[in-house]
Amino acid sequence: MLSKKTKYGLKALSNIARKQSDSPVLISDIAEEENISRKFLEIILLQLKNSGFLGSKKGKGGGYYLLKKPEDITVADLIRVLEGPIALLPCVSLNFYEKCDDCKDEKTCSLKAFMIDVRDSTLEILEKRTLADLT
Repeated sequence: MLSKKTKYGLKALSNIARKQSDSPVLISDIAEEENISRKFLEIILLQLKNSGFLGSKKGKGGGYYLLKKPEDITVADLIRVLEGPIALLPCVSLNFYEKCDDCKDEKTCSLKAFMIDVRDSTLEILEKRTLADLT
């Protein structure tokens, strides 16, 4: 299940993408239009800025804007930044691999092969979809 942070991050980015114009989008406008707490949204947008998805401008006419085209930002990349691993188990994660504490032998683990299929199917969808698909 996606966290509220990830859900709100996707909604906020969709909002910015829909308004692609010459002027940045105000946090207050996004918060009101998407029904997101402004304080929480500030944290999310700062994380997305620090991850290279957003730029910002201060002062009059300021706000947030996309650094890439919406069609160049995959949903998989956004979820990884906001949520963390896409895989349901750490031992099948491509980017955040960790050995499971309770597993004696990964090669004979009854869940691993199944979870790899789940991961691959999920990634197939999330890597094909972009921010443009959410607008």
